[in-house]
Amino acid sequence: MYTSNELRKKYLEFFSQNGHAVIASASLIPENDPSVLFTTAGMHPLIPYLMGQPHPKGTKLCDVQKCVRTGDIEEVGDASHLTFFEMLGNWSLGDYFKEESIRWSWQFLTDKQWLGLDPNRIAVSVFCGDEDCQRDETSAGVWQSCGIPKERIFYLPKKNNWWIAGTTGPCGPDTEIFWDTGKPCCSDHCSPA
Repeated sequence: MYTSNELRKKYLEFFSQNGHAVIASASLIPENDPSVLFTTAGMHPLIPYLMGQPHPKGTKLCDVQKCVRTGDIEEVGDASHLTFFEMLGNWSLGDYFKEESIRWSWQFLTDKQWLGLDPNRIAVSVFCGDEDCQRDETSAGVWQSCGIPKERIFYLPKKNNWWIAGTTGPCGPDTEIFWDTGKPCCSDHCSPA
């Protein structure tokens, strides 16, 4: 078990050792972005840099970003939805892509030097594809090469595996990591590989 302070420190230390510059959390009130009232995700303050503007600290960054989210406010109060949270992020500004990001996540979560979580209790989701973007077989393949069996890789729709800045900003498929609590999935759209 780790305290939140220990977890933040370990995360930043891991990515710093892997060549990432540590950047401070931005304000909860977004600068120069009228599309949202609050900083809603770790990528939000980085939009100019994700769109190509050079960041003063380089192309590999990591942070612990304070966030307030209201898009899923009706779910706030259950065991996993909060209005305020901190998002741990590692960011590549044209430096690396899915494979490196997934492998580092896996290493951080499962390596005994870091969190040492049981890999048999980890499941992941990837984008299932639609008319706008193809199914994310790349991420699924990298997760399999890390040791995640097909039956613990779930293909989910945009509602679950798509990030977007505001309503018209940069967007794309994402992959998410889940800890198996042993309780059955309540989702009606889970579709293993």
